[in-house]
Amino acid sequence: MRIGINVRPHTPDGLRLAIEADRMGVDSLWAAEAWGYDAFTPLALLAGRTERARLITGIAQLGARTPATLAMSAMSMQHLSGGRFVLGLGVSGPQVVEGWHGVPFAKPVQRTRETIEIVRQICRGERSNYDGKSFQLPLPGGEGRGIRSMTPTPVHVPIWLASLGPANLRLTGELADGWIGNSFMPGTAGDVLIAPIAEGAAKADRSINDIELAIAVSLEIGTEGEVDALARKHAGGYAFTFGAMGSSKTNFYSSAFERQGFGEQIARVHELWQAGDKAAAEAAVPPEIGLGTNLVGTEQMIADQIAAYSAAGIGLLRVTLVGDSADEQLRDLGRLLELVAI
Repeated sequence: MRIGINVRPHTPDGLRLAIEADRMGVDSLWAAEAWGYDAFTPLALLAGRTERARLITGIAQLGARTPATLAMSAMSMQHLSGGRFVLGLGVSGPQVVEGWHGVPFAKPVQRTRETIEIVRQICRGERSNYDGKSFQLPLPGGEGRGIRSMTPTPVHVPIWLASLGPANLRLTGELADGWIGNSFMPGTAGDVLIAPIAEGAAKADRSINDIELAIAVSLEIGTEGEVDALARKHAGGYAFTFGAMGSSKTNFYSSAFERQGFGEQIARVHELWQAGDKAAAEAAVPPEIGLGTNLVGTEQMIADQIAAYSAAGIGLLRVTLVGDSADEQLRDLGRLLELVAI
């Protein structure tokens, strides 16, 4: 099992954590993007301050950039990092795409497919000629023409997709080099989340083994007596996800858990959150969700959970370190790396 960590090198402690984690041998450093900092700039900083770890956008939002801009940023990052960059992409959701970026959240799977095809076309050094439904290059009726990148090409850029809906999971299997997963419980997610990826891979004459599978987890090590409190704490964190992420019609996270058997509970959490009772919404999230989607509890529980992820086909855990300081986070990371090595 490989270990990556989420990083925020915007502070001295955050930068130190990323640099030390690279020295400790983590597989990858991930920068997130929501409606604050972007995902590329922190990794550009780390490209010059680290030596080994892969640098992964987790995720760059499709609605925020044109495919050509994504290709330009990816090629720049690949050059700056000495070939360690991975372009993680995702559609985000309608609240962010339409509310923050002002771009219609329309036909996300089609937009994803066309974006990947255009990015790879540009990175191969081909002219920007593309006739799609979401993108036409050059723009019809205008003065533009197909252009080749001024950057020396080809530039190999692995593309990973964050996906949860069945159609986007199948697209991941068909086109992507890796999967950025979430809402994953090893005992129930195989048929719900992994099977569609395998189906898409088979459609493209590929194997599920051709796709790196990564899952997001939080790490919090505690004693046996602290397990119940930790389970409820991490379950409660999903109340915002179920109650506020996405829209009343579209919430990919909730849908993924519904397909794993938690539909009634999630509907209740959403109802309570929307009514303004956030404390009750947090208490209504089943504790088994907190335990089943994270590395939480005693070291033996965490080792067992790592084994369960591995048995489910997951090869990389993207870890959020919960400690209050860089020293605490590095201590817990060291313990996790020891558990993985056993």
